[in-house]
Amino acid sequence: MPQPAEAELATLCSQAQGRREEVRPTQFPLPSLIAAAPQRRPKCPVRKRPNDMPSNEGTASVGLLAPLKNSTFRSIFFASQLSSLGWLMQTAALSWLMATVSTSDVMVALVQASSTLPAFFLAIFVGAIADNYSRRMVMIVGRSLMMAASAMLTILMAFGITDPWMILAFSFLDGCGIALSDPAWRASLGDMLERRHLPSAVTLLNVGFNTVRSVGPALGGIIVAIFGPLVTFALTTLGFVAPLTALWRNKWTVKASPLPREALMTAIYDGLRFTAISSEIKAAIVRGTLFGLTGTSMLALLPLVARDFLKGGPIDYGILMGGFGAGALIAGLLNPPLRRAVTQELLIVLACVACAVCAISLALTSSLIIATVCLAFGGAGWVTGWSGFGVNVQLASPRWVVGRTISIYSAFTYGGIAAGSWLWGIIAENHSLSLSLACSAAASLLVAALGLKLPISNRLESELEASGAFDAPVPALDLKPRSGPILVTTEYAIAEENAAVFLEIMRRRRHVQSRAGARHWTLTRDVQQPSRWLETFRTPTWTDYHRLHHRLNEADKRLGDELKSLSVASDLPRTIVLVERPTAARKSTPVPYVSQK
Repeated sequence: MPQPAEAELATLCSQAQGRREEVRPTQFPLPSLIAAAPQRRPKCPVRKRPNDMPSNEGTASVGLLAPLKNSTFRSIFFASQLSSLGWLMQTAALSWLMATVSTSDVMVALVQASSTLPAFFLAIFVGAIADNYSRRMVMIVGRSLMMAASAMLTILMAFGITDPWMILAFSFLDGCGIALSDPAWRASLGDMLERRHLPSAVTLLNVGFNTVRSVGPALGGIIVAIFGPLVTFALTTLGFVAPLTALWRNKWTVKASPLPREALMTAIYDGLRFTAISSEIKAAIVRGTLFGLTGTSMLALLPLVARDFLKGGPIDYGILMGGFGAGALIAGLLNPPLRRAVTQELLIVLACVACAVCAISLALTSSLIIATVCLAFGGAGWVTGWSGFGVNVQLASPRWVVGRTISIYSAFTYGGIAAGSWLWGIIAENHSLSLSLACSAAASLLVAALGLKLPISNRLESELEASGAFDAPVPALDLKPRSGPILVTTEYAIAEENAAVFLEIMRRRRHVQSRAGARHWTLTRDVQQPSRWLETFRTPTWTDYHRLHHRLNEADKRLGDELKSLSVASDLPRTIVLVERPTAARKSTPVPYVSQK
């Protein structure tokens, strides 16, 4: 075996262990190391990360506060809550400011829409970046953008500039910062915590954000009423310092990949492909998008409810938001035992019903107390719904693609919230506020009924980690990392009585291979030798072929053992790896015509 290749691989392994944050090499001498791999595989002394440790305890039995035992998560979580408190104070101030400087109901509703639209347009790109670069640095950039937007808004307000479009512009810029940091933060949960703590961590994030609603809007309303919006914006800017400090001081270990980074468009394509193949994630995205579209009326139209129905001011608006946050807190504390007692689908249905009851009650009451109690039910339904959808996406996503699946989920759900804010604002302006709330309540009930067609799975365990171990074939050709396309064929010899079992295993294998990156997967049968079967798929490049096998976990690879047990030939299954070569004739250089005259 070539000693330089072994030494190079061992060096890379030791470097990967020493890293404290995710760093992926940009260049990798793939062919030389691949050639050495089958003869001897130097093993890295891998230290177990928390999410690699075995657990006999189900995820649903973990308490809500269990993730806070992790110091890194705890530090960033509480700093983020302080930042969210300031952001909610600023949002309340912006919404009330818009209601006072503009007579358009649509402009008031668009304050929330402008902060969620960036997630719809940017999230898929951010997810691809979060899966290929340091998620911590992506979070730092996003938080820095939010602080810069708040600082600029404070400066402009100090000069008395309160144009409605300026309010929307800076609300949009804040949304851009959220779109950058939120998917990376949620994708990092599996890097910081044990797998069984993920449901509690996702619920805790939703509870934490919605709990500060019980303080943030009310506090923001009081500050706006006493000191004005300028002080609110200044305090929000200072609040953004906390998460930046926590992110700068805390680092966490992320398993480095031995392969080069994916190109941005390839990473996006693989993320979209994985999402399209996963029925669990698709159901969560569809239901979550519609849940956000229908349920957001409670928040988007709440300033109008406080102004028109309750005849109140910013303090009353803050009290209403406090009721919403209190309901979210209670629902979050009850979420772990509820997950053990009932199915996730039933929790989603109850969440939709709670939001519908809240919306129709706001349309019928003129009492501040009754409206606050109704909003407590709405807040409970809101946090229960988003926790259920978020947990489902997290648990159904392997670590190599979790940033992209979360970002795609976020893009659609934030898009639904933005579309709902605009839709219910249009109905309120052109018809009536009561009709808008009643229509959103009816739509929420339809989302609950959609569970008959697209139920949310009751998953309690997350996807297994990719094993990463792969004995690559030794290429006799001088293949480069970008050589390709690669064609892979595997031949099987299956007896007729095992054909049904073989086809069932191959259906599962097709799903596994396709979501890991296999393209144009086919299974064919020899018409002259019925026992002979051929599995075929392609990958764009030689590196993509290796990336596919690095993404498979131990359960995926056990399918190969099942297939071997069905073979009637000792030398089968046999895999052949081919590289395509162009056969088009080269264009010949035209010979100029020379006259013989």
